[in-house]
Amino acid sequence: MESFVQLQKGSTPGRVHADQNGLKDDEMGRNGFIGRQAQFYRRNDPTAFRARGPVRDVHVPTYELKPTDLTDPAGEPLLMFSNADGRISISRRAAPMPFYVRNIDCDEVYFAHRGAGRFFTEFGTIPYRPGDYVYLPKSTTYRHSPDGDENHLLLLESYTELKVPSSRALGRHWPFDSTMVFVPEAEVLPGDGRAVYEVRLAHSGEHSWIEYDHDPCDAEGWRGDNFPFRVNIDEYNVMMSDTVHLPPSVSVVMSTPDLFLINFLPRPAEGKPGTERTPWYHRNVDFDEVALYHAGDTFGVRMPPGLLSHAPQGIHHGAPERARERARRLHNEHSRVEWQVINIDSRKRLVPSDAARAFFRFDNGPEASS
Repeated sequence: MESFVQLQKGSTPGRVHADQNGLKDDEMGRNGFIGRQAQFYRRNDPTAFRARGPVRDVHVPTYELKPTDLTDPAGEPLLMFSNADGRISISRRAAPMPFYVRNIDCDEVYFAHRGAGRFFTEFGTIPYRPGDYVYLPKSTTYRHSPDGDENHLLLLESYTELKVPSSRALGRHWPFDSTMVFVPEAEVLPGDGRAVYEVRLAHSGEHSWIEYDHDPCDAEGWRGDNFPFRVNIDEYNVMMSDTVHLPPSVSVVMSTPDLFLINFLPRPAEGKPGTERTPWYHRNVDFDEVALYHAGDTFGVRMPPGLLSHAPQGIHHGAPERARERARRLHNEHSRVEWQVINIDSRKRLVPSDAARAFFRFDNGPEASS
């Protein structure tokens, strides 16, 4: 049960996440941003530390990655992080799959950072473009066919069924208008004349195979409420407030009890003077966070596209102090936040793959003391 008591000790601002008067706003909250919490108002930047050991903020410049699907049509996405609940990978597929895939362990969501193409599925064909989420339910048979060699996709696999969260009081106005969602039409694919059609069964990072004498996308029709779909970030309804910076929990796209897919998208900036316009410092006590910077800028500072960042639970992170000061100083010059960031939150600690470790970049290394 959540406590119904909130206390206030020492010197604190009158409004939460506002009117800091030079102090640093630092939140220690349970269950992401919806449980019990404590707000500290510190004299010093809580991210101004030097880190050692495996639990630390890291960044991966994913444009430098070379998954096997970049050079080999039979290749696959490159695993970045994983735990008992899911896997996070990067795909840079440059040529159509020569086989079909069926993930028999996980739901899958692809986010198209760059490139366009099609997913041929047994439900029908799903074209995609940058900014699209493509959701593929567990055990869906599909084949990914990019239009060119500039594809760059983030892949989330979840062992538990991913669902669109309840909109509650917002009704049909959140998180997206369901009439904007693309659902494929039933389509019988004629095949390309090959003798054998292979389906790669993906399970826990391993593969098995089954074979058909016909193209497995041969459904004349389908019915029901378990189906793949596509929705673009431009079709997402952004929640906003003029008087307080809202937490990421208002921007959940899909979720399980232990994994949350979230996006931070362009919106009007908080307008009331004194309101902090950047995320407050926090250590997200119960969740690891992985963020893919897709595009955009914050108050004139460009986001680093393609950068994948991992912030482990219990470690302070947040916008750097210089960015906060810039947002305050330019309050009257910038009326919008133009960021585009895709975030994955996980209750269990995420373990980086060896491939991810090879490309790690650090902000808070011991070298900062030299």
